[in-house]
Amino acid sequence: MVRPPKLLIAVLLACALGARGAAAAPAEGSTPPYEGDLMKIAELLGALHYLRPLCGAAGEAQRWRTEMQTLMDAEQPSDARKGKLVAAFNAGYSSYATVYRTCTPAAAMAVQRQMEEGAKLSHDIVVRFGGN
Repeated sequence: MVRPPKLLIAVLLACALGARGAAAAPAEGSTPPYEGDLMKIAELLGALHYLRPLCGAAGEAQRWRTEMQTLMDAEQPSDARKGKLVAAFNAGYSSYATVYRTCTPAAAMAVQRQMEEGAKLSHDIVVRFGGN
């Protein structure tokens, strides 16, 4: 199973891309070429915000929301993009909250998939759009 620190590192790398890419940022009102991946990461963070504490990671009650805020701080999105990122996070959270009330084997497997996908997406963003 992929452990939370690996995704944390991947998310921080994506955040570094946002901070480092400020000079090469798209013009106001446009979206970066990694927008779809970023929205998926936001959705994954929302899912983890619900699932990780449900599956016994009680110490992570606010961790994934904090990671989302770190991502938003690095991206410094316009109000419209911020709204979309928040909506993606909330969709990830609610999609699992409506299905799981306890940590089942399927919920634990979903956590593993979310972690792996988040790490891959974050890595791909940095590799493709990280510049130097």
